[in-house]
Amino acid sequence: MKISRKHFLTAAAAAVLSAFGLSANAADVTLRMHQFLPAQANVPKHVLDVWAANVEKDSGGRIAVQHYPAMQLGGKPPELIDQVIDGVADVVWTVSGYTPGRFRQTEVFELPFMMSEAGATSRAYWQLAEERMMDKDFKDFKVLALWVHGPGLIHSKEPISTIEDLNGVKLRAPTRVTNKLFTNLGATPVGMPVPAVPEALSKGVIDATVIPWEVTGALKVPELVKNHTTFGDASLYTTTFIFAMNKDVYEALPDDLKAVIDKNSGEEFSVFAGTQMQADDEPSRIIAVELGNNIINLQSDMVAKWREASQSTTDWWIQEMDDEGMDGTGLYQRAQELIKAHTK
Repeated sequence: MKISRKHFLTAAAAAVLSAFGLSANAADVTLRMHQFLPAQANVPKHVLDVWAANVEKDSGGRIAVQHYPAMQLGGKPPELIDQVIDGVADVVWTVSGYTPGRFRQTEVFELPFMMSEAGATSRAYWQLAEERMMDKDFKDFKVLALWVHGPGLIHSKEPISTIEDLNGVKLRAPTRVTNKLFTNLGATPVGMPVPAVPEALSKGVIDATVIPWEVTGALKVPELVKNHTTFGDASLYTTTFIFAMNKDVYEALPDDLKAVIDKNSGEEFSVFAGTQMQADDEPSRIIAVELGNNIINLQSDMVAKWREASQSTTDWWIQEMDDEGMDGTGLYQRAQELIKAHTK
């Protein structure tokens, strides 16, 4: 039997694809996933890529996910949420506070000393969102997951043990609430997305930053500062995240592919993501220890002083929300109830 050149090339291409474990058939749908951290950081590797792989597998290859890390589709991190609404990206992961004042109800979880377990608080965040946020704060996009990171702490060039040590310190904080907290505590907050932290530290734009341990490794923070202040079993603060999909793209999917997205999203994925972020704290902490950095573990009496000094920030937020008719008192009480119910 004579084999045509066209047939041979087609067969050869199929063989190459097969060798790499790929299908000769293109996916029915390709989703562009955009986010602000480098691909090797913990959340891209251990959370976002896990979601993408599961979606591709469960769809039988009918959905492909193209991951664009470090803002490769253009723009700046605060633009991510509008990118998913406008269709610049199909899926984004972002910090809700990168657009200050836009997702006000999520801020309740960022209040000082509100949480200790990221998984439990992420479950509370999802449940409170279902009660109060999905048809308001998040109405312009499909919510895939909502979570928080593990205990937030201070990384600084000079040691910080007491609240007075913050006086005059130029400190990067991630959100409106944390900027208010550190203003109240005497620091000089400097707002910026987390990818800007290494350059800001190296150039002296900031003297300190607050981020969880897990991202410090990817950003080389333990090489740029030598002091890390932790708060025992408590968390000085946390940050809320949004994992979102363009609503029109989701609605255009056939029902069986919508089911694949839904299966891999929601409350349980939110808990997984928060739990994974906190689990990734320890390897990065070990990096700082191995570099010989100064780990300042505040004892309970010192933590109590920080907690007391931070109460004015919580009071300010509740009052502001109440004054604007957003039920800050009720939100705070409900968030506390949900966190307590799910924390072991």
